[in-house]
Amino acid sequence: MTYVTMTFWRATELSDETIATSNEKYLPLIKSIGATGVRMVRTGNLSFCVITEYTDSETAQAAQSKIDDLRFQAASELPITLVDVQSGDVVAGTY
Repeated sequence: MTYVTMTFWRATELSDETIATSNEKYLPLIKSIGATGVRMVRTGNLSFCVITEYTDSETAQAAQSKIDDLRFQAASELPITLVDVQSGDVVAGTY
């Protein structure tokens, strides 16, 4: 069953450069750790969430330590702060 993690972030500045760094550096790194897909969704002027899909919860758990390291690295490099993390099995959906 597909598993999704959603991280919610607040920024002091959400510039094109911050978005480009996220898209070019961090999203590919998340995929390289085991995610099948990653989307960054702007939820406000200075907020966004990252939705990460995994094939299952076991794959997500196996990646967790490296994901935690990436979150710390991103918060150190970019003007962003992690607000919340939510995750769970996908129970319905379509594309």
